[in-house]
Amino acid sequence: MLRLVLRLRPCARCLTPKPWLAGRLRRYHAGMIRLRTGDAPLLRSSLGLGPVRRWYSLPPHQKVPLPALSPTMQMGSIARWEKKEGDKIMEGDLIAEVETDKATVGFECLEECYLAKILFPEGTRDIPIGSIICITVEKPEYIDSFKDFTLDSAAASAPTAPPPAAATPSAAAPQPAVQAPGSAYPTHLKILLPALSPTMTMGTVQRWEKKVGEKLSEGDLLAEIETDKATIGFEVQEEGYLAKILIAEGTRDVPLGTPLCIIVEKESDIPSFADYQETAGVADIKPQAPPPSPQAVPLPPAAQPAAPPPVSAPPAVSAPKGRVFVSPLAKKLAAERDIDVTQVKGTGSDGRITKKDIESFVPPKVAPVTAAAPAAPSPAMAAVPTGVFTDIPVTNIRRVIAQRLMLSKQTIPHYYLSIDINMGEILHLRKELNEVVKSENIKLSVNDFIIKASALACLKVPEANSSWMDTIIRRNHVVDVNVAVSTPAGLITPIVFNAHIKGLISISKDVTSLATKARDGKLQPHEFQGGTFTVSNLGMFGVKNFSAIINPPQACILAVGSSENRLVPADNEKGFDVASVMSVTLSCDHRVVDGSVGAQWLVEFKKFLEKPTTMLL
Repeated sequence: MLRLVLRLRPCARCLTPKPWLAGRLRRYHAGMIRLRTGDAPLLRSSLGLGPVRRWYSLPPHQKVPLPALSPTMQMGSIARWEKKEGDKIMEGDLIAEVETDKATVGFECLEECYLAKILFPEGTRDIPIGSIICITVEKPEYIDSFKDFTLDSAAASAPTAPPPAAATPSAAAPQPAVQAPGSAYPTHLKILLPALSPTMTMGTVQRWEKKVGEKLSEGDLLAEIETDKATIGFEVQEEGYLAKILIAEGTRDVPLGTPLCIIVEKESDIPSFADYQETAGVADIKPQAPPPSPQAVPLPPAAQPAAPPPVSAPPAVSAPKGRVFVSPLAKKLAAERDIDVTQVKGTGSDGRITKKDIESFVPPKVAPVTAAAPAAPSPAMAAVPTGVFTDIPVTNIRRVIAQRLMLSKQTIPHYYLSIDINMGEILHLRKELNEVVKSENIKLSVNDFIIKASALACLKVPEANSSWMDTIIRRNHVVDVNVAVSTPAGLITPIVFNAHIKGLISISKDVTSLATKARDGKLQPHEFQGGTFTVSNLGMFGVKNFSAIINPPQACILAVGSSENRLVPADNEKGFDVASVMSVTLSCDHRVVDGSVGAQWLVEFKKFLEKPTTMLL
């Protein structure tokens, strides 16, 4: 079981009392948390739950709130209290275990204190984030002062705001005030933007799947959020009604923790939030206006004047008698622009109407009904972009791809090794196996064999399955192969986990499923974050060979080109044979993998593909 340990420690600045409100003293506390897995620290950040006020009517104490212990956590449950009221807590002692939506998390204290009051007994479920779960004090003689302490009594002791002045009859209709959540609003749940990837700092609300007033059931898709990795569906964790949307569709660069919407339990509570406005963090976030479309600038017809010159009398362009001579191109152009050729005066030989006459034709002010002004372009012309360029907004995914690739090329000492592989045996084996699994609607690809051979080669040469971690080199004992997939939003590398122990059918199913999810934007974060080795295959596009950029902190990436028929030496009457040869290039991080080690990996990889039966050993 994954066990995360949470440490709480107030900062020294916050322990200084400050005067407030006619000499009454309040003390503010800001904590620091550290998430740990075993002995390895994972995260250290500000608790971010706001100041916890401490009133001087009680001895100095610290209120311990329930923080968000996972990106999707909204509530937690007290699994077990490790300390009892009155117990002394030493630095590093475990106070309690909290069950989140991801794991069981322990509270670990970073300073000596005493547990004065437990506000939520063991087994209490669905405690909202930010709720005060216990009180700690610095001295044992303070414990008795909190014997009858409750959250209700603490709220009652706090000063209340003066009642609002009564509205006068002559006053105009009151404007909706910006009110903070409190007693004026029914019970509700504020949904915040969580961290959907380790590197995510902001997100974009792509689309709301639900509208205000709609009922929400557990598991329903609420919205689609574009992160720095992919577009991820945001699901509802419990039933309710969508009362208010705080961030509109298309809003870009929404910071983490920003309220996205309001959910209520009862449908009758929805009208109460019609004029609700978030006072902190949302007022300055506005949807980004779409860039002006280049098609908005009309393209005037060639040689057409800006305004038609005044025509004194229509007889100058009256229909000629007899036959009208029109060139084929002019006749076609006139039909496209709905121009009556009898209204056009030809300038060619013998009054022949040419293309130039049609393009420069200006209908008279008093024109027949059948004659139409050619100012408006035809529908076919409207679809053609105008101008000399088009500005395309940079998405979060594209921005992160650019940053990571630039960082990789600038900080990793790349070198490249290439080798040719005879694919005859693999192609023959693939044909035989596809006949065997044909009844199961499974079709093995060459890429499936490449992924399997890569994973087995990583076991043979574990240096290639390592990661550069600045102060250490981490040698991974499992091979999780990232497979590069091109999507409309950009490149993404979903993971085939434990590829070294999976069969070809299992790898084929995983790759097909992951590629479909990637192109539909439905990958979950755990499906593309991490990995120990990457394969990028452009052979299906006819690319013979290329060099790929390493995906940090990995040490290697394999670039796979297309297969082509080549003449190779053979022990036969002709002295040669025709073989299907594939070129691959291994990009290596020289900080982790030396040149001879990279060459050794390619030799093992080539053996597995040229003699595929060795993959069974």
